Amino acid sequence: MTDIVVQLALAVIPAILAITLHEAAHGYAALALGDDTARLAGRLSLNPLRHVDRVGTILLPGFLLIFQLLTLGRVLFMFGWAKPVPVAAWKFKDPRRGMAVVAVAGPAMILFLAWIGALLLWFVNVGADHGFDYLAARFLLYFMLTNLVLGLFNLLPIPPLDGGRIAVGLLPLELARGWAKLERYGIVLVILVVFLLPHLIPGFDPFGDALNTVVPWSINLLLRLAGHDIGGTDVHI
Repeated sequence: MTDIVVQLALAVIPAILAITLHEAAHGYAALALGDDTARLAGRLSLNPLRHVDRVGTILLPGFLLIFQLLTLGRVLFMFGWAKPVPVAAWKFKDPRRGMAVVAVAGPAMILFLAWIGALLLWFVNVGADHGFDYLAARFLLYFMLTNLVLGLFNLLPIPPLDGGRIAVGLLPLELARGWAKLERYGIVLVILVVFLLPHLIPGFDPFGDALNTVVPWSINLLLRLAGHDIGGTDVHI
């Protein structure tokens, strides 16, 4: 029972923190550029409940959580989304570039949180095999991992993910218009390419392969940026 509680904490708490601050970062970036829509809607908040989407934040993650705990005994993977912060792009001096800046703010916040997790590792004994230090180190490493995966996932250049909106802001105008039209199909494309096709086509898992390469490297980079001496060896979670 205790292990299940630990697994729940490792899966849920980092995700809630990441989703909440990710959405708040979008709102504050928009406000800095002259759009107060998120503030007027009460979305410039660190209260997770203000960012909850019934399907993306509760039903889908809850199903994945329960399914994995019942079948695997631990949580290996979580997926979901929050209610998007409202943004009125027409209030920006340059709407296309403004939306790109707002989009950048979300992943930037999540990757910043991952770095904060690396800094906090200084205050625990990472080598402990029991007790508070063991649980704290485990939580912080999973906190880093969760934020890295969410940040990298959101940088996929497919609208409505943040990476897609960044691409729309950077591409030449005609290409940007065509790319922006993908937004209505974006979530379907993401689910198809990232989640369904890897199970249907053996060996086809471009996102998983990329994560297996990028995430260990990113964790080691964050540890180094936080001042940890990892002796030139890779750290694995």
